Amino acid sequence: MVELKTVNLSNAKVETLVVPVCEDSEIHTNKTVISLVESAKALPEFKGKGGDRITLFQPDGIRIARVVFMGLGKADKMDGESFRSFAGKAIKFCIEAGLSTVTIATPSAVSAKMEPVTLFSTLAEGACLGNHIFDQYKKEKEKKPVKKVILMATAAQKKTYSKRISCVSAICDAGIMAREWVTTPSNDKRPEAFARMIQKAANSEGLKVSVKNDAWLEQQKFGAMLAVGQGSSAKPRLVTIEYVPKNSKKTLVLVGKGVTFDSGGINLKPSGSIETMKMDMAGAAAVAGTMMAVARFKPNVKVVGVMPLVENMPSGAAIRPGDIIRSYAGKTIEIGNTDAEGRLILIDAIAWAIKKYQPDTMIDLATLTGACVIALGEKIAGVFSNDKKLSDAIVASGENTHERCWPLPLPDDYKELLKNDFADLNNISSGRWGGAITAALFLSEFIGDTNWAHIDIAGPAWASKASDYCGAGGTGFGVRLLCDWIQNQ
Repeated sequence: MVELKTVNLSNAKVETLVVPVCEDSEIHTNKTVISLVESAKALPEFKGKGGDRITLFQPDGIRIARVVFMGLGKADKMDGESFRSFAGKAIKFCIEAGLSTVTIATPSAVSAKMEPVTLFSTLAEGACLGNHIFDQYKKEKEKKPVKKVILMATAAQKKTYSKRISCVSAICDAGIMAREWVTTPSNDKRPEAFARMIQKAANSEGLKVSVKNDAWLEQQKFGAMLAVGQGSSAKPRLVTIEYVPKNSKKTLVLVGKGVTFDSGGINLKPSGSIETMKMDMAGAAAVAGTMMAVARFKPNVKVVGVMPLVENMPSGAAIRPGDIIRSYAGKTIEIGNTDAEGRLILIDAIAWAIKKYQPDTMIDLATLTGACVIALGEKIAGVFSNDKKLSDAIVASGENTHERCWPLPLPDDYKELLKNDFADLNNISSGRWGGAITAALFLSEFIGDTNWAHIDIAGPAWASKASDYCGAGGTGFGVRLLCDWIQNQ
């Protein structure tokens, strides 16, 4: 969908040209673009400020049907996210206008104060991600995605960066796949159905995939995971995907929480909290999406995705507060609250994956706690790790991709809050505060000395309203983050 192309604007026929404009600096070197920008800035209603937009139709002397100018604001504020957002807004404008092809006037990297690879990559990301429309459940398909996006480039730039753009496109496609899984209603993605979706996608990429049913889980003594799923008529599934290159010397394991609907169980969620709980499998979606991208960009490390899938429902068979269950690792847990279920399915998947794969590094992603949303808001994920270097690397990847993360502590003295009189652990804290921390500490009881990080994506996994390059609903948060981290291994 996105391609680099050398375009001679002085004589080429162009349907739509979109030009980013700074209010206080010229960021283009193409003479035709500079002339067009001067014409736009001569109009009183356009100065290049953030949010400014104006369209000129059929400018004299060239064969361009329309030129759309979009203001970026001041040049010294520009970064990768500025161009990612610009491209997303440009594509959304074209979708609304019913335009099928768009050419973006790429600024010069020197004027934009960033490396060309970053500039092209962020423009491609914004274009790909902004071109997504979730309309599977609408009878009338009112809008159509843009068919082709051309990023203007020199012949040398095209040769140097085309491969990178293909990689960016693959990662964005995987992120969109994760978005769609998250936004899909729970009646169409109960554990068995969601497992089939992941399996089909993995098979299409040539990945090794395995789906284990509830009988296997019972045989292997996944006691915590089975306890969460026992209240639902839809039985749990454990999905694993393996990418194994030749001569790989490192193994990375990604674990994603996959609660396809979280009612809260016997501790039923109230109105206002339950309506969007189809998104409680966003961790599993992000891990599955990452595996699809990995199959395309082919890192020289072994990567394994592990996704425990359950539905948490209240019924006569559901677990109750006060029940004591035995996890895969052998530790017993008293259920203090049935709505603290994500950590239960994760500990069985984590302990099993450590035993089976002996990973060099393990990262889990989960929409785990509302407490993390209170701490960091809806756009930033919390990172907990037993390795500062790993935590710093995840935060750096978050900065690169704008899937932002913030490190949070794992204080030993907070473990006191998980102690229980009758079992090895309680599944919730005995105190009111620091719920994201105590949830992460609960997980840490099952990782041994494995190099590990937990990313709580409860806030950024879901968007209540559209942004510049993401519609309302599932965001696919974590796919680009993990892919960036893996590429730096």
